Amino acid sequence: MDLLNTLVDKGLRRELPSREEALAVLATSDDELLDVVAAAGKVRRQWFGRRVKLNYLVNLKSGLCPEDCSYCSQRLGSKAEILKYTWLKPDEASKAAAAGVAGGAKRVCLVASGRGPTDKDVDRVAKTIDAIKSENEDVEVCACLGLLSDGQAERLRTAGADAYNHNLNTSEATYGDITKTHTYADRVDTVQKAHAAGLSACSGLIAGMGESDEDLVDVVYSLRELDPDSVPVNFLIPFEGTPLAKEWNLTPQRCLRILAMVRFVCPDVEVRIAGGREVHLRSMQPLALNIANSIFLGDYLTSEGQAGKADLDMIADAGFEVEGADQVTLPEHRVEAGCGSVCGTESGGGCGSHEAEAGSGCGSHAAEAAPQEPAASEARTDLVAVRRRGAGTDLAPNA
Repeated sequence: MDLLNTLVDKGLRRELPSREEALAVLATSDDELLDVVAAAGKVRRQWFGRRVKLNYLVNLKSGLCPEDCSYCSQRLGSKAEILKYTWLKPDEASKAAAAGVAGGAKRVCLVASGRGPTDKDVDRVAKTIDAIKSENEDVEVCACLGLLSDGQAERLRTAGADAYNHNLNTSEATYGDITKTHTYADRVDTVQKAHAAGLSACSGLIAGMGESDEDLVDVVYSLRELDPDSVPVNFLIPFEGTPLAKEWNLTPQRCLRILAMVRFVCPDVEVRIAGGREVHLRSMQPLALNIANSIFLGDYLTSEGQAGKADLDMIADAGFEVEGADQVTLPEHRVEAGCGSVCGTESGGGCGSHEAEAGSGCGSHAAEAAPQEPAASEARTDLVAVRRRGAGTDLAPNA
C-alpha cells in the first residue's frame, strides 16, 4: 500500500505527513487494519524498540471541580457517583505512589482537580514530590494541576517535578463545544509555560465524542507544533451523570487507526494509551502496543482500570518488555535537543484531574463521524467501573 510505505518512510525520517495522508489513515478499511498497525509498528520500533513505559496515577484531590468540561466525571454539576475527597497528605500520596513503583511504574503522575493550583497548592505538591522522591529517588514525577499562573512551572521544577501534563483534548474549532469556563488558548499557554520552565511537556487528546476525522487531525497537528515529549491518547469513558454519557462512538478498530495516525504525525515522541483503553480497545489492547510505547498501570483517577498484573502479563505475552528506570524513554536526538528534564510523561491533565480517563466532548459534531465507521458502537456500560480503592480510600490500590 503506497500510503503506508510513504508514511513509514516519513516516520523514519521524522518528516511531517500531509493532512491528506493523516486523514487517509483514519479512512482505511478493516481489511487494511493490520497493515496500518504493522506500518505504525515499524516507526514505533525505530524510535522505541519493544519497550513499554509504565506510568501510575495518584489522584491527589478528587471531584469538587468548578470547571464544566463535558467529558469529566469531576466537572461542575456532575452526578457521577465518584470518590470525592480533598487533598491527600504528602505521606498518603507517597504511599499510593509506592504501590505503583512496586508494580513496575517508572513515572508517577500527581493529579488534582480544579481550574489550576494556588500558590499554596504548589507548596503542597512540592512537599508531596519531596516525600515521593525521598522514598524512590529515581522515580519520575509528573504534575497535572490544571492551568498554571506565571512562575508556578518554575516552582514545580525547582521542587523536583520532572514533567507537566496539560492536554489540548480536541481541535481549537470545537473546543468551545466541550468547555465554557476556560479556552483552548488557556491550555496552549500552560503547555508553553511548562516547556519554558524546563519541564518535560506532556499534552494529548481525547477521542470518542463524535468528533470528525478533521477534528482529530487538527488537534494532533497542533500537538506536533507544540512539540511535547509525550502525547497521551485518551478514549472517552462515558460516565453516567455527565453530558456525554450516551456517546459510544468508538470501536477497537477506530481506536487503532487513531493511535496509528498519532504515531505517524508524532513519530519520535512517547505515545501513551491512556484512559478508556479497557473500555474501547478491549481484547485489542496487545495489538495497540505495536503502535504506542507507554500505558498507565492499574486504575485511573475516578475509574477502575485493568488489574496491574494483567497489564504486565499482556506486555510480556505480546513480546514487549517493561522499560527500566535506567533506560531513557525518548530517542537521543530529542534528549540532546533539551526535551525537559527527563523523557516521557503523563496522561490526562487539563483543568484538573479529569482527562486521563475521560474524553473530549464535541457532541454537536457527532453527525460528522467518519463514514466508514458505524454511527455508534455497542454501549459497554458494564466496563465503566467507578474507582473505589487506592488513593482516598482505606483499600489497597490496584497496581
